[in-house]
Parts: sequence; structure tokens; C-alpha cells
Amino acid sequence: MSDLESAQSTEQQAFQQAYPDDFSHCYGCGTLNADGHQIKSYWHGEQTIARFTPLDCHMALPGFVYGGLLASLIDCHGTGSASAMAYKAQGRELGSAPQMRFVTGNLNVSYLAPTPLGVELTLIGDFVEVKERKITVAIKLYAGDKLCVTGQVIAIKMPNSMAAS
Repeated sequence: MSDLESAQSTEQQAFQQAYPDDFSHCYGCGTLNADGHQIKSYWHGEQTIARFTPLDCHMALPGFVYGGLLASLIDCHGTGSASAMAYKAQGRELGSAPQMRFVTGNLNVSYLAPTPLGVELTLIGDFVEVKERKITVAIKLYAGDKLCVTGQVIAIKMPNSMAAS
């Protein structure tokens, strides 16, 4: 059975919903950004999952999704997954203090096939490397059952200088 065939998200809190208000403004995943994508990532066994349905305004060419949107979905699912893994690795409840938030250190995206509009996208994350300050997540993005994009996010624990004062 493939990753996609077994991907059924269960009722649970999204990783991004555990972020405090100071960390909830991201255009891709911020719950307080009404204009943003507000993607939500969840645990799916040892993997992570997110789903997103692009709108017509996310078009590159008629019928196809803009590649920058796909990269941003991979980016935000990757950093959200890294944050959740950091909590899990320390045996802590998601969102407990002190906060562990991750930002993008490196983003690598490979476009394998055109991604159609009007189809729900599913992102599946697998952990490649887990260290205290750096977590690498490999992500596959599917449109329906078709693998369209792969990506890798090297997420770095957010430096204190980025935290609200």
C-alpha cells in the first residue's frame, strides 16, 4: 500500500493550531492570517499529512496550479512537521512552553508533473534527519493519486532574535 493510499487523517489538533499568536501570522500556515492559505498538518503514524485545494486564483496556466504555491505548501508543511517532531522527540505536548518553532533553512522542490487545478492536494512528510536544532523533512505532493511534486525542507529551530519582544 502506498503512502497516499494509507493516508487518512484522524480527528486531532493541527500542528499550526498549537502555535501561540506571535507565531501564527505566516501566509502559508498562520491561523491568524485570514488572507493566507492556512494549511493544517497532522500526524499520520510516523508520517505527517496536510491537504489543500487550490483556488482559481492559484493558477499558472488555465487548468494548472502555480508552482510557487506548491513550493509554499511544501515549505509550511515541512516547518510545521519539524516543530511537531521536535516536541515528539522530547516527549512533550505539542505547543507546550517553551515554544519550539522552526523556520526554513533550505527548500528544494522538484516538479515532476503539471499539477491540475480543482483537485485536492495531499502532502505526505517523512523525516530524514532529526536533530535538536535541525530537522529534515522529505515531502511528496499528490493531486488525487498522481505524484506531482517532491520536496525537501531543512528546518532550523527559530532563533531567539525572531521571537516577539
